[in-house]
Amino acid sequence: MAKILQDISIGNNLQRIRKMRGLTQNDVCARMASLGRPMLQSTYAQIETGARNIFISDLIALRTVLNTQYDEIFKGLSPINKYEQGVE
Repeated sequence: MAKILQDISIGNNLQRIRKMRGLTQNDVCARMASLGRPMLQSTYAQIETGARNIFISDLIALRTVLNTQYDEIFKGLSPINKYEQGVE
């Protein structure tokens, strides 16, 4: 299974969208489980803080759970310039 490596954290956007929807992290995890993508609250918290990478399947499920579009999940993010940041 492929994961998306978070060289730029989408966590702040996920948290913003979740709070706009009036959901707790536990609510999100319960809804993820109902879609066949069970996730511990601690795992989801790590995704929101950028400490954990995310499976593509989980990102697809989160889009459904949060009733949002990918544009909103990636809003305000720009690619890191590897030449300026020294990222490999």
